[in-house]
Parts: sequence; structure tokens; C-alpha cells
Amino acid sequence: MEIKEITNKQEWEDFLLGCQEKTFLQSWNWGEFQMSLGKKIWRLGIIASQSRINADNTRINADNDELIAVALVIKTTAKRASFLLVPHGPIVNLKFKNQNSKLLSILLERLKELAKTEKADFIRISPIWPARHSLGAGGERNIENEKLFKDLGFKLRPLHTHPESSWKLNIEAPEEKLLDGMRKTTRYLILKAQKDKDIEIFQSFDVKDIDTFNTMHLAVVKKQKFIPFSLEYFQKEFLLFLSDNQIALFIAKYRGKIIAASYGIFWSGMAFYHHAALLPEYKKIPASYLLQWHAIQEAKKRGCKVYDFWGYADPVKNPKHPYAGPTLFKMGFGGYKEEYVKTQDFVISQKYWLNYIIESVRRIKRGL
Repeated sequence: MEIKEITNKQEWEDFLLGCQEKTFLQSWNWGEFQMSLGKKIWRLGIIASQSRINADNTRINADNDELIAVALVIKTTAKRASFLLVPHGPIVNLKFKNQNSKLLSILLERLKELAKTEKADFIRISPIWPARHSLGAGGERNIENEKLFKDLGFKLRPLHTHPESSWKLNIEAPEEKLLDGMRKTTRYLILKAQKDKDIEIFQSFDVKDIDTFNTMHLAVVKKQKFIPFSLEYFQKEFLLFLSDNQIALFIAKYRGKIIAASYGIFWSGMAFYHHAALLPEYKKIPASYLLQWHAIQEAKKRGCKVYDFWGYADPVKNPKHPYAGPTLFKMGFGGYKEEYVKTQDFVISQKYWLNYIIESVRRIKRGL
């Protein structure tokens, strides 16, 4: 096996189209978006080389070399520490899952080289690898995947960068069956909103509407007290995915006023409920339920098989978690939980420990 940088968009996207366990955080356009924010990225591909060595020690490359895993790597620079991030990666071809240990080891060696060149203080991998075996409703801990990281010297992160579990819904069934699979209250509120002439749902592909979304986002930030994304962040993400028709802004109006909106990302046979905002004073209006249902319907029209509601926090085990309420909302649409191996850090320099302390304090303050 060997690693090379992938520079061909079609090669990258075609590989990911054939993978089951993935999110748009490893998409080509997510890399383009990160570069638009001024960050350095690398698109690494692990190749199962079929080359052989001739009698004169020259190498002959076979035509059937195969791309078996990819990893988008993003350099994040901060005053307290710089690090290399692999968000929801590496993505591995299903038939090579039994080689995860070797793949991870090869990737780590390349990342260590990069970290040295880029003067990064640590490496952070937020894997999409399952944390539980799919046995029964609850499953069991997938100790093997966790052990792979531990054996290579990784340690558990103090604060995760991206979701470590997600609520998902298979949307291949007809709409009537999807409605039947929802919680009774959720289904009722969707039908109620459909009959309410004061509620209007529409899609926008106009970047100017991001200003309106951002205003609502800041209203939510003020009430819930979390660190917001910038308007530039929202605009650039929207435009990058829009260039390939992979995004839509779903907007809800109540009596002519925009009261809610959400980003829908449609990529590689999957749909993602990414950003969302609802004006707090309109939380009793069921527009957000109809907004979500329209996004699911659009995902079906686009041929998506899975609708990923994004982050999940167990509302029973931790009802005070800041994401417990949104999770209950998502669960009402039916579906299942997927839990990933927790984010892993590989320490490069002693500056990591200052970052560790700061992130640990932030985690405690946020109740995560």
C-alpha cells in the first residue's frame, strides 16, 4: 500500500459514491470550502498497489492499482496550537474494512510527516468508523475500532470538533410509509402545518437569503449562548456546494414573515440537515416540522437513500445536554442512531497540553 495526493475531482467523488460510511465532510467541495476560508488542505488516497519489481530492480506499475481509502486533511491554525484535522475520515472501501489497522498506520505515518513540515502540534482524527456493532437495537461497543487508535498511540480528545453520533433515516420507502413511521405527534404537526394557510415553505438558491438566515442564527445564539459561525462562513459554504447543485436553503414563512430556515446538503446519495435556525418567539408554530418534511421530500426527489439529521445526544441519559431538545425533534421523524468512534488525538508537541486544558474547560462549561 502507498499514499498519494488525489488531484482529480472525479476520481475522489466516484470513490466516495461507492462507500457507505461517509459524510460530506470528506467531499471534494468541503475541501474547496476550507480553502476558501484560507486553510491548507491535502486530499490523500491510499492505494493498493499491484506493482511488481523486475529482475533489474525496476518497478512495473500494474493497470489495476486500486484506490481503497481517502482522507481529507485540513490544517487548523490557532494561537494556542496548530493541528491537522481529518473530519469524519478516513473513508474506507467496504471490502477493505479488515485492513483498517494497516490503513490507519500508513495514514498516521504520512500525517506525522505533514505535521513536522507544517509545524503542527497534534493530529486530530474524527473517524466515521462505527463505535458499535449492529447487533440488536442497542448493539455492543466496537472495541476493535477503538483499540486500533489506542495501539497507535492516540488519546481521547477533550472536545469533539464534529458530531460523534448521528440520527439517520432511510428514506427509500414511499412517503406514506415514512409518515406512518413517525412519532404520532410529529406526523400530526406536519399535517396541521400543511393545512395552515399562514405557513409557507419554499426553497432558495439565492446567496442573498443567507443574510436573513444569519440574522435568525444570531437570535438563537443570543438565547442559547454558543459561539456562532460568521456570515462569511455561511455564504462561502452555500456557494461552494451550490456550484454542483448540492445544497438548498429551506425557508419557512408565517404570515409573510420568515421565521425559520435550514440548510439541506445533497451529496453522494445522502442528504444532510446541516444548519438550522428558528426564531425563538415562534417555537410553538409547527413550521419547523413542515420545513423538515419538505427537505426529506426534496432528498427523495434527488435520489438520496439516507437522510442524516446530523448530531445526536441521548435525551434520556442526558436530558440537560444542549442538543437533547433538537435530538428529540429529530427522533420524531423515525430512524436510527449511529455512533462513531470518538475523536482521537495524536500528540506531536508539548503545546498540545495547553490546548487540552482549554478544550476541557470549554467542554465542562457547555455541558457536553
